[in-house]
Amino acid sequence: MPQTRVLIVDDSALARRMLSHVLGSDPSIEVVGAAPDPYVARDMIKTLNPDVVTLDVEMPRMDGLAFLEKIMTLHPMPVVMVSSLTQKGADVALRALEMGAVDYVAKPTIGIEDGLSAMSGEIVAKVKQAARAHVRPLSGQPTQQVRITGTFASSERLIAVGASTGGVETLQRFLIPFPPDAPAILITQHMPPVFTERFASRLNDLCAVTVTQAEDGERVLPGHVYIAPGARHLELARSGANYVCRLTDAALVSGHRPSVDVLFRSVARAAGANAVGIILTGMGNDGAAGLLEMRRAGASTVGQEEASCVIYGMPKAAFECGATEIEMPVERMPSHVLHCCQATVRRAIRV
Repeated sequence: MPQTRVLIVDDSALARRMLSHVLGSDPSIEVVGAAPDPYVARDMIKTLNPDVVTLDVEMPRMDGLAFLEKIMTLHPMPVVMVSSLTQKGADVALRALEMGAVDYVAKPTIGIEDGLSAMSGEIVAKVKQAARAHVRPLSGQPTQQVRITGTFASSERLIAVGASTGGVETLQRFLIPFPPDAPAILITQHMPPVFTERFASRLNDLCAVTVTQAEDGERVLPGHVYIAPGARHLELARSGANYVCRLTDAALVSGHRPSVDVLFRSVARAAGANAVGIILTGMGNDGAAGLLEMRRAGASTVGQEEASCVIYGMPKAAFECGATEIEMPVERMPSHVLHCCQATVRRAIRV
C-alpha cells in the first residue's frame, strides 16, 4: 500500500508526540519527521521530501503563516494547519487557507493529549485527503477579479452553495464578482463555529454583496449572502411571501452539521425552479443527494470541474449521481449563475 509521508512542524513536544502517534497508527501513513520550528523543518523538507506537512500556527523564530508563505511560493506542497479554536486562531487559519493550505485541524487549547486522541479519525482523514489535493503556487500578486455589472435583483430567485475542503479560497473567488444587487446566496461551508463568524466578516470586507453569518428567522434578501453557522444546519423556509433562514441543531447529516444536503433539500422544497445550486470543492459526498433533489425540482445545478478543485470529492459525487447539469471552473460560475437567475423559470423535471 502506498504510504503518505508526513512531516510534523510544532513547537510543542507533546503535540509532536501525539500527532506522530495518531498519524503513525494508520498503516497508510508514515511520519518521516517532526520539527520544533520552521528553520529545522525547512532542512527536513529538503532532505525528506514529505507528501504532506502539518504546520502549527504559533511558533517561535518564525510563525506558521510566514513559513506557509515560503512553502507555497518556493516549494508548493499540501499543508494542513494546526490552529487553536479561538478567534485569533480562526483569523490565522482562514488566512492560511486563503494562502493555499489545504485544511486545518482545530487543536484543543486545554487537554491537548486527550483532545488530539479524540480527533484522531479527523486528523488522519484530513492528512490522507491533503496528499491527493491539487496545490497551486502562491502568486506574489493578488488576483484581480472583475465585478459583474447590471440589474439582477429579484426577491424570488436565489442561489444555494455547498463547499468543504478548499472552499475558503474558492468561495472568495466565487463571491467577489457578484454585484451588490445580486440574488440572495445561502452557503454551507464545513467549518467550526468560531471560524464561520470570522469567515463571513472577511468575505464581507472583500465583496460588494453583504455577507453575514445566518441568523434564525431572518428574512432572505437580494444583495445578501448568508453563511451557515458552524455546528448548526442552515435551511431555507417560506414565511408568507418571503424566504427566511432556519437554523437547527438536528443530528449530523452526511457526517456533517452544517450539512450541504440539508441546505439543498430545503431549497428544493421552498424555492424549486427559482433556485440555482452550486457544489464546490470538498471531500466526501455531502450535497450530492440534495443537489439532485434541487435538479429534480427544476433548479439549475452546477458543479466545480475537477481541474480547479482542491479536492474533487463532493463535485464528483454530484456528477456521478446526475445532480449537476454542467461542470465549470469557479471563475466562470458568477456570470453563468446570474444568467440562470435572469432566465425564465423552468418546470420540475425527472432525472
